[in-house]
Amino acid sequence: MNLGKYKNLIFYITTIAVFSCLMYFFIIEGQTLEVKENIVANTSSGSTWENFLESFKTNLHHPLALLLAQIVTIIMTARLFGWVCMKIKQPTVIGEMIAGIVLGPSLVGMYFPEFSAFLFPKESLGNLQFLSQIGLILFMYIVGMELDLSVLRKKAHDAVVISHASIIIPFALGIGLSYFVYQEFAPEGIQFTSFALFIAISMSITAFPVLARIVQERNLQKTKLGTIVITCAAADDITAWCILAAVIAIVKAGSFASSIYVIIMAIAYVFLMIKIVRPFLKRIGDLQAGKNTISKPMVAIFFLTLILSAYATEVIGIHALFGAFMAGAIMPENAKFRTLFIDKVEDVALVLLLPLFFVFTGLRTQIGLLNDSHLWMTTGFIILTAVLGKFAGSALTARFVGINWKESLTIGALMNTRGLMELIVLNIGYDLGVLSPEIFAMLVIMALFTTFMTGPALDFINFIFKSKKNQDEPSHENDSKYRVLLSFDKPESGSTLLKLAHNFTHKMNGNKSITAMNIAPVDEMHAYDINEYEDSQFQNVIETSHDLNLEVTTLFKASTDIESDLTSITNKGHYDILLIMLGKSMYEGSLLGRLLGFTTKIINPEKLLNTVKGKGNIFNNSPFDDFTLQILDKTNIPVGVLVEKDFKAADKVFVPIFNLSDFYLLEYAKRLINNNNSQIIILDAAGQIRNNIEVKELIRSIEQVAPNHITLYNEKKIEKDFLNSQDLMLISSKSWKNLIDTKSLWLSDIPSTLIISNP
Repeated sequence: MNLGKYKNLIFYITTIAVFSCLMYFFIIEGQTLEVKENIVANTSSGSTWENFLESFKTNLHHPLALLLAQIVTIIMTARLFGWVCMKIKQPTVIGEMIAGIVLGPSLVGMYFPEFSAFLFPKESLGNLQFLSQIGLILFMYIVGMELDLSVLRKKAHDAVVISHASIIIPFALGIGLSYFVYQEFAPEGIQFTSFALFIAISMSITAFPVLARIVQERNLQKTKLGTIVITCAAADDITAWCILAAVIAIVKAGSFASSIYVIIMAIAYVFLMIKIVRPFLKRIGDLQAGKNTISKPMVAIFFLTLILSAYATEVIGIHALFGAFMAGAIMPENAKFRTLFIDKVEDVALVLLLPLFFVFTGLRTQIGLLNDSHLWMTTGFIILTAVLGKFAGSALTARFVGINWKESLTIGALMNTRGLMELIVLNIGYDLGVLSPEIFAMLVIMALFTTFMTGPALDFINFIFKSKKNQDEPSHENDSKYRVLLSFDKPESGSTLLKLAHNFTHKMNGNKSITAMNIAPVDEMHAYDINEYEDSQFQNVIETSHDLNLEVTTLFKASTDIESDLTSITNKGHYDILLIMLGKSMYEGSLLGRLLGFTTKIINPEKLLNTVKGKGNIFNNSPFDDFTLQILDKTNIPVGVLVEKDFKAADKVFVPIFNLSDFYLLEYAKRLINNNNSQIIILDAAGQIRNNIEVKELIRSIEQVAPNHITLYNEKKIEKDFLNSQDLMLISSKSWKNLIDTKSLWLSDIPSTLIISNP
């Protein structure tokens, strides 16, 4: 018997047995050390099952278990409502705000009180509040970093005038509004000045992050209007938070005179941050120049700066959120550095912690308190005052400084967006006892309404001042041109698709038009680096176009719904063909995956591509990934889907014809011959070509123009060496599906393949 073969097993069994006996010995001996009268016996009455149930109920109500259950419920609900709002072209923050109200006493608490009492008992709200405050601190840090202070320095001018007018006008109207509602709605013992200042600041705030996203989504970032409105919002953000800090100091001190010391300390704090901390952080940031990662010691330094800054402002008496905002604003201005750092913070802050704040706000918002027409009329009056002050104030000021009416109204609509920033202000007011539950609920409704109205208001303004040319549609002066649109997600994909488009159009000279389009998810970009992001996306395409001496039009768009925007631009642009890559897995996934912010794959293009490359088997019979299926279904022009295997050129092209419906591929083969001198091999797989007079005539006409460029194959079996010798295969979408369904042996040997779908 070979003991060496079993030595590991013998050692394992011996070790377990010896040390189990040792533990048993110590337990038995240890029991002799017990002083019997001091030992409390566990004499639980009832059956084992009842004891288990009792223990299970106790565990369910444990503070940690309760907090985890709250987080799961909150995140799922917030993502669901956020997804719904995204689909109706509204900012996701509206859905998250609504999710908070739904989970609060206004809906779930009203109709499912037992469930609400179980999930959100009053004693658990303290934990939720502190965790949400951590989320807010991280979020305000990101907001500070999102600000491009260089734009403020270079392009302030009119923008600062508009911005400050958009603060002072609603601020004054807010104080006037307070005069009429103070006696009825101010909490007992709160001075008019404190109440009025908080109502005024709530009228004046603008949600910079939401505004920046809308500017990106509507492709305004490169226009003069986009620059002005971003600069306005940035100046508004800085000014409003400084005013809020002063307001908090005054409210806490009780009067302006009493707050002078706090304000002096706040000014000293700001001076210290700008003159000492900022240069120090810049030197540290410079050490990271050119690197694609941030070391852990660096991360620690910046997080400590954030926490110390938030701590300092909280102790001074102007709230920790101002310190977080200030810490973000003084971060090194290097766009790459900021992007790397934001990526570290953003997912945890925005996906995990920030929804807790929305729900905590929702738990405070009792819309049921507004139970008569008078209260709803007051709510309407508050909304009217807010819109008049911010929308009208911004628009009229913009018009006064010389901006046309369309752009002035657009600025007004955007500056009227309040979003999450408004909720932050309202919660601070509520925590300080300045806002009563009734006025708090009214102001939350105002925040929702003014944020929701931004999109429809912009659409209405565009409708009134409707221009002949849509920004998303390049002009088409000569409709006889052959127009190719290629859409890519990665820079290298754009370069490959451009080479393919060149093969189809090389000799057409002025009779062609090639547009390279990149539609990027909004959450991948930041307001300060969108131009840099666009340049990096198109860099490979531009370089390839220079190498090919090819004129290319570039089209960039930020989007919250890539599929819809891509199909809309394609269908409206009068293009002859759309070229895309197979396997855009970043856009696919289950409904659950999309709601939760990660991808759960139903259709896996990686498996498909690995099979094509001979690296795996297909377990899913779908011929395309989910994104490609959506594009094929919704576009009304031919779509070419490229399965890329180191594509360089289309000199040798293989075209398998499996049935009569595939004959349209010959038109594309003809284009490759005429423009690229490609050698075409047609496989008559079903033996239908030689019996079809129309197809034979087409092949003959091609041969007359370009002799010896087209060959007809009747082989029943295609060898691996033949497939490897080809540069490109043209195949119909129907035949491609057949190859996938039958798990064809071709798949591991085929060259780069262009799957062409005819609508």
